[in-house]
Amino acid sequence: MDREKAVEMLNKYVKMPHIITHSYAVEAVMRALAKKFEPDKVDLWGLAGLLHDLDEDLVDWKADMSLHGPKTVEVLKENNFGNEEMYHAILAHNPANGSKITNAFERAMYAADPITGFINAITLVYPDKKIKSVKVKSITKRMSEVRFAAGANREAMKSIERLGIKFPEFAELALNAMTEISDVLGL
Repeated sequence: MDREKAVEMLNKYVKMPHIITHSYAVEAVMRALAKKFEPDKVDLWGLAGLLHDLDEDLVDWKADMSLHGPKTVEVLKENNFGNEEMYHAILAHNPANGSKITNAFERAMYAADPITGFINAITLVYPDKKIKSVKVKSITKRMSEVRFAAGANREAMKSIERLGIKFPEFAELALNAMTEISDVLGL
């Protein structure tokens, strides 16, 4: 699987800039998680993160959440990109499509997707709006503030603990991964 081709598909199918930057953030977090859990699959995990929302502009999944994920897999198959393992992980990030989480790759995708938006929201309330200013303590503290970034799926983020990683460690891993690409994220 070729990252250059993945980036081309991302730019072809996704038009909203915030979804493109979100995709890069999920890629970074998934690569960091793969280094921890399956170091021989860093590219696979990263590319799944990069392409997980490829259907954002293709279906009205807000009207029917079950459509989110299956359409991405369909597009990937049409483009001869990915494999079954990747497809299952992409489906797993949205349980509304009926998928079940069965392995570390899928669990990582489920947790990585919302934490990127959560960290982004925290960054934007800092005076300088720079991710380098965000502290892990801020992330863990904001988890208990249900009105802050209310749409962020806290259950999904905390589910990373089922892989034996405590939430503060996950928050640090995600924050570091996103900080490394802060220029791409505009943060």
